[in-house]
Amino acid sequence: MAILKIARMGHPVLRRPADPVADPTAPEIKRLVADMLETLADAGGVGLAAPQVHVPLRVVIFEVPPHRAGESGPVPMTHLVNPVIEPLDEEKLLGWEACLSVPGLTGVVPRWRHIRYRGTTPEGETVEREAHDFHARVVQHECDHLDGTLYPQRMTDLSLLSFVEEMKHGAPPIQATGKPGED
Repeated sequence: MAILKIARMGHPVLRRPADPVADPTAPEIKRLVADMLETLADAGGVGLAAPQVHVPLRVVIFEVPPHRAGESGPVPMTHLVNPVIEPLDEEKLLGWEACLSVPGLTGVVPRWRHIRYRGTTPEGETVEREAHDFHARVVQHECDHLDGTLYPQRMTDLSLLSFVEEMKHGAPPIQATGKPGED
């Protein structure tokens, strides 16, 4: 396993749609996921997409830790290849997001509150789940990377883009589902 370099906003790998993976169970996909897990553990955060480590493939990893789970409960570390998202209602929630590829910044992003997602694990199992609130936000954030989208592109009010360091002086008065600097 290896800790991989994280691409930052502006790098071309983050601007293009990632390629589908022909064989989710291929040894190179399992190695990639292992390296992504080590990279995420080193960097901190709750999710990582393959394009963020300079690999333009449709692979994501994420979890919902107990302290972020809310009513839906925690979600163990999940590895998905070729994930697909389907919104299940029209409601969107505003929430704070940060990103390992946009270091030092945080912003308020609208996301679908309730989604269904599915994908294949590197072991060849199909995962299909419904997600609400923070769980849904994390999945949407990571899958956006697969389409060449970073969270600032989703923001509807750029006055709510801030340096994490400045948030120590108090977050803007907004109802948000996430915490500044965590994602």
